[in-house]
Amino acid sequence: MLKPAAPNIRRALPADVPALKSCMDAAYAKYTSRISDLPSVSEGIEEDIQNHQVWVVIEDNNLIAGLILVAGEEYIKVVNLAVHSDHGGKGIGHKLMQHSENEARRQDYNEMRLNTHIAMPENVELYKYWGWQETARNENTVSMKKLLDTAD
Repeated sequence: MLKPAAPNIRRALPADVPALKSCMDAAYAKYTSRISDLPSVSEGIEEDIQNHQVWVVIEDNNLIAGLILVAGEEYIKVVNLAVHSDHGGKGIGHKLMQHSENEARRQDYNEMRLNTHIAMPENVELYKYWGWQETARNENTVSMKKLLDTAD
């Protein structure tokens, strides 16, 4: 029996749009029942691929996760990190977050930011575990940041 190929992180291509939309929708499906104001997480993927930094994880020729980074003047923002629900718990999200930090450093950023939803406390705790700090709560949004040390 063949061993499954290790997940590969690469830049997203326009051809990835349908699979990335499906992946993101599956990743957030568990939140739709508890978050009535959850916006569409897969809307605008085409524009994101054209205008921002979008990365995907491919395993056995299947797109199983995605990451959207938006570069600002002083920091880079993680706009979306999604792992398909069928592939959770395998460390893929952590690998993508490490990839985002490496990209931020490569692009000479020393600060990263993200927003998550207050009704996703498990994500807030996970980001804290990964070294992120909560900076603010505004209505349903939790804002977080991470300062990057070049020695990490």
